Amino acid sequence: MPDLSSMAASIAEMLKARGETVAVCESSCGGLISAALVSIPGASNYFLGGAVSYTQASREGLIKITDQDMEGMRASTEPYARLNAQRIRGHLGATWALSETGASGPTGNRYGDSAGHACFAVVGPVERSVTLETGDADREGNMWVFTKAALELLESCIKESG
Repeated sequence: MPDLSSMAASIAEMLKARGETVAVCESSCGGLISAALVSIPGASNYFLGGAVSYTQASREGLIKITDQDMEGMRASTEPYARLNAQRIRGHLGATWALSETGASGPTGNRYGDSAGHACFAVVGPVERSVTLETGDADREGNMWVFTKAALELLESCIKESG
């Protein structure tokens, strides 16, 4: 199992030094992204909160995304990841938001994506979204790969913002 604190240490250091904050909305990572960020002492200075939006009920209840908001969009896409990031950032008033949505495995999702498919978005002073395909059906392995990829994306956006 990867060491959570080593995955998030650089992000924590940058956010604390800048007085910036982050909020997380994750799905197939099941809370690992948030766990990594709060594993660093002093996390309350930069981590505002997170949601594991794993079902339609949690999407509606936790991040207030309605069926109307989803018109013309489906889950497990970059636009959906951006919407999740925008919502959690707005709800918590964070400088940055990080979102992940995907299919960890061992099978794909109901939208036709294979196991190992994930989309990530960062919303803040720098905004970016990416898709990752591991080609692997190992559920836990994919969850760790997705977490690492999400944190790397956030770190690169924070660094880019100067």
